[in-house]
Amino acid sequence: MKAWIPGKYFDDLHVGDEFTTVSRTVTEADIVNFCGVSGDFNQLHTDVEFAAKTTFGQRIAHGMCGMTIASGCLNRSGLIEGTTVAFKGIREWRFSAPIHINDTIYVNIKVKNKTVGKKPDRGLVIFWVSVVNQHEEVVMEGQWDILLSRSVEGEPS
Repeated sequence: MKAWIPGKYFDDLHVGDEFTTVSRTVTEADIVNFCGVSGDFNQLHTDVEFAAKTTFGQRIAHGMCGMTIASGCLNRSGLIEGTTVAFKGIREWRFSAPIHINDTIYVNIKVKNKTVGKKPDRGLVIFWVSVVNQHEEVVMEGQWDILLSRSVEGEPS
């Protein structure tokens, strides 16, 4: 559905650049597996009858499960594939709508700011990340701080 984006170095990105990742459908297996990995077996995620009586009306994905899948969408898109040094932080993160089983999500990501690193081979990129469902509804968003490699002279960037 979404186009593949080649890996970008710090120097390739400019404040205001925007990208859209590949999409991914969230399955029941994703939620069950996330329960096992996280140890979070909250009834909102595991109990059909309980969840039906909540404001959501059905089971939903864990917020952190959705964020993790969004990170995978970013990785699969190749935007920072092979150029990421470290994921440095998450700020101002808000969960605005649930992710249901069989929702399809993707990420809109915008370069908000850049700072050259203390080491000359890297720099910090501040991304504004919006996770969007198949109805074009933002389900969560916030800032991701990612340390990226800088272009090496003689290598394509």
